[in-house]
Amino acid sequence: MRVLRAGDYRQMPWANGKGVTVELAKAERDGAILWRLSMATVAEDGPFSVFAGIERNLTVLEGAGFRLEGEGVDLDCLPLRPVAFAGDVAVRAVGTGGKVSTDFNVMTARALPKPEVWLAEGEVAAGGLLALFALEAAHVDGLRLARHDLALTDASARVSGRVLAVRLFV
Repeated sequence: MRVLRAGDYRQMPWANGKGVTVELAKAERDGAILWRLSMATVAEDGPFSVFAGIERNLTVLEGAGFRLEGEGVDLDCLPLRPVAFAGDVAVRAVGTGGKVSTDFNVMTARALPKPEVWLAEGEVAAGGLLALFALEAAHVDGLRLARHDLALTDASARVSGRVLAVRLFV
């Protein structure tokens, strides 16, 4: 198991220049994203960055949330309810009401199977690469995670405390 903590994360500007992303972990092949886990803050209505050939999954962690709208996309982004959409479709956040929301993002190359994203506690079965993101202080196989720490494993895991679980198929 590999554990990443806040000091391991990297901040970078959004591709569209409208905000900042905190990159938690990623894998690339030949300079292209295979998968990426990140957090971002949505503070106002506006466009999301477009990522060609990428599938996206977004989960609001904090705040009231917002709507994502675009061609063929109309999604309520509500707290702790993962939503999936194509990264190469232009979408906009609307309905923020000027209130800040923090979200967790999963990006995967379209050639990979879509990831599974869910709230987990208790036993999490092995399969693919598991990313366990602590929503509060938690324990994974007895190892303490602080809020927003990330554990990566390819084995099953016993979770105490709430985590956002992501199963990546790479």
